[in-house]
Amino acid sequence: MVEISWNEGITWSAELETGYINIDGQHRTLFKLVSDLIELCQREEKIEINKTLMFLVNYATEHFADEEYIARIYKYPQFEKHKKMHEDFTKTVGVFVEHYERNGDSEVLSSVVNKLIISWIINHIRNEDSKIAEHIKKLERR
Repeated sequence: MVEISWNEGITWSAELETGYINIDGQHRTLFKLVSDLIELCQREEKIEINKTLMFLVNYATEHFADEEYIARIYKYPQFEKHKKMHEDFTKTVGVFVEHYERNGDSEVLSSVVNKLIISWIINHIRNEDSKIAEHIKKLERR
């Protein structure tokens, strides 16, 4: 079970593992970055929030590229849909980053991270990344 504390971020759980060490490691790093960001928001450390937020955005973009590369190699039939989800999420996060940069409201940022970003990441891993993993496993069993 994924441990979620809306005030303290998230903790990785084995139930979210796809079976691909590189991707699972990247997911664990995303969870850590999100948790760190929430902690910084609670302490209202603006400079560190900015650094962590930008690193999180860049890391997620790189992770999405790695994930999409794997999906392309294995000819995942829902590749375009999966890629669009990544693009939409990246745009949504970009809007919140801009809002935070303009307004600097760490409480609002923490709320958005908790309610939107954490939920999206967990649902995406459970509902989408797991499908890619199953697709690859089927191909490898042949």
